[in-house]
Amino acid sequence: MLDPKFEKLLHSLKQARDIDDLAKISMKNIDSEDYSEPQFANNAQVQSAFMQVAPSLLSANFLYLAQEIESVVKGGCDLLHIDVMDGHFVPNMTLGPCVLEGIKDISEIPLDIHFMVEDANFFVDLYAPLAPRYMSVHIESEKHLHRLIQKIRSYGISPAIALNPHTPLDGLKYILTDIDMVLIMSVNPGFGGQQFIPNMIEKIADLKDMILMRNPQCLIEVDGGINDTNIHALKNVGVDIAVAGNYIFKQKDRKLAIKSLKI
Repeated sequence: MLDPKFEKLLHSLKQARDIDDLAKISMKNIDSEDYSEPQFANNAQVQSAFMQVAPSLLSANFLYLAQEIESVVKGGCDLLHIDVMDGHFVPNMTLGPCVLEGIKDISEIPLDIHFMVEDANFFVDLYAPLAPRYMSVHIESEKHLHRLIQKIRSYGISPAIALNPHTPLDGLKYILTDIDMVLIMSVNPGFGGQQFIPNMIEKIADLKDMILMRNPQCLIEVDGGINDTNIHALKNVGVDIAVAGNYIFKQKDRKLAIKSLKI
C-alpha cells in the first residue's frame, strides 16, 4: 500500500488539466515535516534523485557525429540514446551497428538502444555485441515478448519495453516484473523535432502507479518533445530518464541544455 501522502500527490497530478498545472505541482504540496518516501521490501527508491539525461543522436549532425557526441559527453549526459529504425515499423532509417562500434571507441557513456523495428529478435542479436545498458523493444511489434526479454537479459543487457503514445498500459500488466525500464513515447516515433503530447503526463502518472505496485525498481524513460518547460511536470509524475534530441542539439551550449533537464 502506498504512503497516503504519496497517493495524495498522484491524485493531484491526475486532476491537473494541462502541463502548466502539472508543472506547479510538487512535493511542496505535501506537508514536508511529516512526509517520508514510501519504503519497499527491496529498498527501491520511488525515483532517482536527479533526472538522468539521454541525448538522442537522431537529432545530431551526422556529418560531425564524433564532435556532437563529445559535446554532450562533456556536457554531462548520463546515456547516449540510439534510435534504430528499419523503415517498416516507422518510415525512417538510422544508425547501424558499424556506426555504433565507432561510438563505443570514442565514448564510455552507456548506450541506450531503442528498436523501432518489425523484427526485434533479429536486431537484438545484431546489436548485442555493443553491450548497451538498455535495449527497448516495442510492445506493438513483438508477438513473443517474454521470450525476447529473456534473450536480452541473457546478453547481460537490461530489457525495456517501449509504448507508442496511443498504446494503453494494459499490455504491461503481466510483463512489468520482468523488465528494468518502460519507455513512453511522448511523440509519434520516427522523426525528431516533434511537439510533446500533453496527454502523456496522465499516462505516465498511471504507469507510475502500476510500477509502484508491481516492480518499484523499474525505471520510466520518456522520449519526445522534452525541454526545460515540461521537464518539471515529467519529474513530478515519476520520470527517471529524459530523452532529448532537438532541445539539446539545437543549442550551442550543450552543457547548459543538459543541466537544465537534470532537476
